Amino acid sequence: MSAADTTTPAKVPPPRQAPPPGVPERPRGKRTSGGSATPWLLLAPCLVVLALVMGYPLVRLVTLSFQKFGQSQLWGFQPPESVGFDNFSKVLGDGEFWQVVLRTVIFAAGSVIFTMVLGMLVALLLQRVSGWVKTLVNIALVASWGMPVIVATTVFKWLFDADYGILNALISKLPGVDLIGHNWFASGPEGLAVIMLLVVWGAVPFVVITLSAGLTQVPQELEEAARLDGAGAWGVFRYVTLPILKPIIVMLTTLSVIWDMGVFPQVFVMRGGHPEAEFQLLTTYSYDRAFVVNDYAQGSAIALITVVLLLGVVAVYMRQMLKIGEVE
Repeated sequence: MSAADTTTPAKVPPPRQAPPPGVPERPRGKRTSGGSATPWLLLAPCLVVLALVMGYPLVRLVTLSFQKFGQSQLWGFQPPESVGFDNFSKVLGDGEFWQVVLRTVIFAAGSVIFTMVLGMLVALLLQRVSGWVKTLVNIALVASWGMPVIVATTVFKWLFDADYGILNALISKLPGVDLIGHNWFASGPEGLAVIMLLVVWGAVPFVVITLSAGLTQVPQELEEAARLDGAGAWGVFRYVTLPILKPIIVMLTTLSVIWDMGVFPQVFVMRGGHPEAEFQLLTTYSYDRAFVVNDYAQGSAIALITVVLLLGVVAVYMRQMLKIGEVE
């Protein structure tokens, strides 16, 4: 056998297949960087609107918080005077401010806990009812969610009215209970409990709808496998359903904290535009300082401190959003 016969034949690359008819051939070459700018171009109108709507008020808020700005400065009789951190020192050194902070944290925590627990229970219940019942409940949830805050607050104000409230009349029908003429707003804790109930009533529909959508993504095979292994209803929920819903629960909780820390119209309208000291939250306290006491600089300082407190919550929310984006 000759040397030529023992030579390994060279590998010939397979012929390039032509694209199907009607499909243009993808050009080969370097990727252009224009694609990375497309999302920013699409977001540009929204970013411009946000900068105009939120940017100027935020800059004005920061500016006022470092100035002496009252009615004299508002009407132009005196120019604004820079006072540095004096407004923040007065606010942080005021014991009433820290009482308002504590009251706001307790109010927001209670509202978030009741909202999430009640929303989860209703969402789980909707998975076990018939289709027409689920439809009726969803219609009721959307209707209550879409009700304006002022209207809902007025309805609750009538329900808990001391003289004409229907709730006192219904509870008084129970044996040994007499709440005729009972004033729920005579004390701060009872009044804030009523306002908390109003906040929970308005927040539960969003939580229920979101959790119901999340429950549809829980694999039935995992739940059946857990039941075959001897897990009860609580075990299935704790070890199967809850871990899958954890990202949604964290996001809902974070959003609820942000919303409930910023509650204003419910307290303001429920107390007739003049919340008493024991009903003051951070939002109403800032408004009271700015527009009732006419110390706009100190009201701005309180509002800015509230924003800083919420930045930590916003950071948690953004972190969870980025995690979900990476998973997807």
